[in-house]
Formats: sequence, structure tokens, C-alpha cells
Amino acid sequence: MSPSPMLVALAEAEAAAARGEVPVGAVLVDSQGGLLAADGNRVKADRDPTAHAEMLVLRAGAARLGAKRLAECDLYVTLEPCAMCAAAIALARLRRLYFGAYDPKGGAGAPAVCCVPFFAIDGFRLVNRSRKASVNFSRLSSRPKGFVRCRGIKPS
Repeated sequence: MSPSPMLVALAEAEAAAARGEVPVGAVLVDSQGGLLAADGNRVKADRDPTAHAEMLVLRAGAARLGAKRLAECDLYVTLEPCAMCAAAIALARLRRLYFGAYDPKGGAGAPAVCCVPFFAIDGFRLVNRSRKASVNFSRLSSRPKGFVRCRGIKPS
């Protein structure tokens, strides 16, 4: 039996942290749950401000499927997507988004982000489709603060 997509995303986040990146991992699966792409943040390694885990797996998934829309795919992310990633997710027309922890400072639904909250965007299939995946949340919820702390960023 293969591990749950959220646990794979968590492993990608741990690998990103080990590389000195912000510890976020993402996994894209097809409608049958088959793994299409998995990655962690690579902003520093790629010297690319858009190399967030979500963006990397959306690009890889679209290339693998040869399509610009990922309507039958689900995205699993360890942390609530930022505004840039949320816009890309909406444009990809994903079937579902699952994330492991809210990001009150940088998440697309955060009041500090000057945009329409992600989950209220009208006209996209993603509206009101976000749910948390069922995984061991004690493991997930303890990780982001620890990851952030090791990166020298004060947790909220």
C-alpha cells in the first residue's frame, strides 16, 4: 500500500527544510490517486522566487499530462498556499485542494494578503472545495512551527 499523498508532501517538506528552504511540500495526484508529481520548495536552490512546491508540482503535472488544465487532479500541500500559488491553483482548475495547516501570515486566506480571499474567488471550480486531508495532524501541526523556528523566522 502506498503512503497517503499528505505524508508524501510532508516528506517533501522535510527534504526542503534539510536543503535550507522554507519547509513546504506538495503532491499532485490524478483522479485515481496516482502520483503525478511531488516536490518541496526550491526558491533558494533554483534562485527563482516562484519555485514554491505548489508551482513546481503544477508545472510538472501539466507537462506530464500534456495539458494546461488539471481538472481531474487533487493537490495536497503541507501549508495553506500563498496568493501566488492560490491563483495558479485556481487557473489550473484543480478538482480539490487539501492542506495540512493554515498560514495566518502568508496564506491566501490571511487578512494580511491584499487580495480576495482564495476560497471566495467566484467563477472557479475550486470555490468551497478545500478540505483538510485525514492524516496524523499531531505530526503535521507540530512541524511547521519547528521548521519555521529552525529557519530563524519568528512563528505566530
